[in-house]
Amino acid sequence: MSAEALPRFRAENVRGMLRHGLITVVFCCFIAAALAITQHGNWDAQMVYSLSIGLISWLFIDVGRLLISGHREILWPSGPWGYLLVAGGVTVGFLGGNAIGDAWTHQPLLDFGSFTERKLATTIVITVTATVCMCFFFYSLGRSKHLRSQIELAQRNATEARLKLLETQLEPHMLFNTLANLRVLITTDPPRAVAMLDRLNNYLRMTLSGSRALAHPLAAEFERLADYLELMSVRMGERLRYTLDLPAELRDAPVPPLLLQPLVENSIRHGLEPKVEGGAIDVRARQLDGRLIIEVRDTGVGLDAAQTSEGSGFGLEQVRERLATVYGDQGRMSLAAGPSGGTLATLSFPLQPRP
Repeated sequence: MSAEALPRFRAENVRGMLRHGLITVVFCCFIAAALAITQHGNWDAQMVYSLSIGLISWLFIDVGRLLISGHREILWPSGPWGYLLVAGGVTVGFLGGNAIGDAWTHQPLLDFGSFTERKLATTIVITVTATVCMCFFFYSLGRSKHLRSQIELAQRNATEARLKLLETQLEPHMLFNTLANLRVLITTDPPRAVAMLDRLNNYLRMTLSGSRALAHPLAAEFERLADYLELMSVRMGERLRYTLDLPAELRDAPVPPLLLQPLVENSIRHGLEPKVEGGAIDVRARQLDGRLIIEVRDTGVGLDAAQTSEGSGFGLEQVRERLATVYGDQGRMSLAAGPSGGTLATLSFPLQPRP
């Protein structure tokens, strides 16, 4: 056996072979039953002949296709090798199966001369037809599985591309808002503008040095959120207070990057900034019935006032699209008025993204 062929005998392919063998056994039992009824023969003899021919043909073809396969995905030989393999399986199965059947029934070994011409032709036709049909059936199963895997791969690639696009749209949006705030501080409070610029430099360095993965631990999302809030604290001072609550058991839960920052940015820009005294932001994560629940609560001007603010929808729409891309209809976002004023944004999605 060549080194190239060895990986084809991995557990998944061996399980596939065994499934083929089980289907072959069932198919052979039907053939044996049909022959026993139509030819009024012995059930046990027909069963031995049918199973022996079928299983030998199956073993020859299934092992052979893995050894000489020219198509790794479908695992079926290309070109004339495929036809030769089927022909070899038919021949070996016919001869070997009849030899076993003859031994079981105490008949002379492979004494085809005792067959009537019609009986011999019937046996050959049944063997060839059954083997070809089973090969076509198994080939179709393999090809269908390969095509499904290709479709799933294309869907995953499309999802990755969409997430990358959404992320590249979102990061400049945050950066433009921060630079606009810096422009104001440079003229009104230069020392705080310098401090904010230093924070921005650190934030961008960490963001750009990190990998652009489709998901990262929730702990990393909270750390990135803390850096952003510290950046905003330089500009807003005591007008911004925040709390981040992440239970230890949820630190490694996978989430899309930049999922929470748009919600916090929306709370600051359209909730806290319009209030003279500012306010607080509370971000909490919890688990409920296999779903991850993340709440972003602020004590800002409230939902009605925030909805009328110019540009308040971009970040929220990005969050909705990212949830839909990763989790489908299992990802949800809701906005509601907070129980004591302000706005409550709630994200809910499975702890594991869909495959």
